[in-house]
Amino acid sequence: MAMSPLLWTLILFSIIFSLQSSSSEDTPITRFQQYLRFNTAHPNPNYTAPISFLINQAQSIGLTTKTIEFVTGKPILLLTWLGSNPNLPSILFNSHLDSVPAESEKWTHPPFSAHKTIDGHIYARGAQDDKCIGVQYLESIRNLKSRGFSPLRTIHISYVPEEEIGGFDGMMKFAASSEFKDLNLGFAMDEGQANPGDEFRVFYADRVPWHFVIKAEGIPGHGAKLYDNSAMENLMKSVELISRFRESQFDFVKAGKAAYSEVISVNPVYLKAGTPTTTGFVMNMQPSEAEAGYDLRLPPMADPDVMKKRIAEEWAPSIRNMTYSIQEKGKLRDHLGRPIMTPVNDSNPWWSIFKQAVEATGGKLAKPEILASTTDSRFIRTLGIPTFGFSPMTNTPILLHDHNEFLKDTVFMKGIEVYESVISALSSFEGESAQVI
Repeated sequence: MAMSPLLWTLILFSIIFSLQSSSSEDTPITRFQQYLRFNTAHPNPNYTAPISFLINQAQSIGLTTKTIEFVTGKPILLLTWLGSNPNLPSILFNSHLDSVPAESEKWTHPPFSAHKTIDGHIYARGAQDDKCIGVQYLESIRNLKSRGFSPLRTIHISYVPEEEIGGFDGMMKFAASSEFKDLNLGFAMDEGQANPGDEFRVFYADRVPWHFVIKAEGIPGHGAKLYDNSAMENLMKSVELISRFRESQFDFVKAGKAAYSEVISVNPVYLKAGTPTTTGFVMNMQPSEAEAGYDLRLPPMADPDVMKKRIAEEWAPSIRNMTYSIQEKGKLRDHLGRPIMTPVNDSNPWWSIFKQAVEATGGKLAKPEILASTTDSRFIRTLGIPTFGFSPMTNTPILLHDHNEFLKDTVFMKGIEVYESVISALSSFEGESAQVI
């Protein structure tokens, strides 16, 4: 039987009304999408709009807000939920505002549209890294407050800039400030990574990057001649030695004796030599200088002095007309000479509380890891404050910095549940919380 024009009209209006209603909903998912739509990608991140959004969200649930700038145009937002015993060391939950660039033409959906597909995938730059936790902190507190929960310890939430380019104008300056010291922190949490499996990953240390450049000098001359100790010959000897060391470290990983975040990685970044022309290089001339750059990543167990000795004596010895430079992008040892990492055993009471809180939601933690790269956690751990990296994302492909970064809506919502348990448990801890690093 054919439908009447009136019935078709009513159905059409019903569909339109349904779409309008869904688009105007104010839910954890829509608030997450709002935050994702702010373009905070380098090289020109917009910090003003997301901070305004976060302040509005914080004020709507009764949190106090404070904005700090150590570098003009690079604000840090600090939110606070005062505990019933503010004399106890407080807890910090950190995330970063900025994100890496996105090549929009290589994405299925625009990277700052926060498009949600029919199967619940929310596509956006920062969906995993790490705007998810920035919203999950707030949504967890919103739920805890609605149930009448009151924390014993004061809870702080920080949103910092510039993490994706090293954090030097963000968390590094914040952690060194009197404002940070006044927080009287006993424990902190920062970002982690997704897991394609069904366990939550947790990180207790970061590897530290060194930017290492070696330069060789030699006699220039005609390309047809053979010289001893030419610049290219000296450089290539070093390249071969470094490659062998890289292979030896990689062998530990291949043999299952170490995770790749537990070894020293050495990766070539560039080679530079020769005399350039408008069409290439002068091919019949041997260069007097040659240069190579490497990205080194050292786990906290590595001995920096041993590494420097290897570089000076084997990889860039002066007897082969070699020089080198090292830019250390962080510390491997604290002020007492101890490796910078947070214990994940019974010596650290925060570990037991955190683990139990995750398990209380039906979740399971994977074996604790060293993060292969770096986060702002390293600046906090350096101060002796125990810190875990944790982003509750299971059954999720690791897509940070990749095209088509997404997070499934159900995974995001589960993360809120997990953080409710974690925040309530950590902030209710009555015991001693001496820095245990």
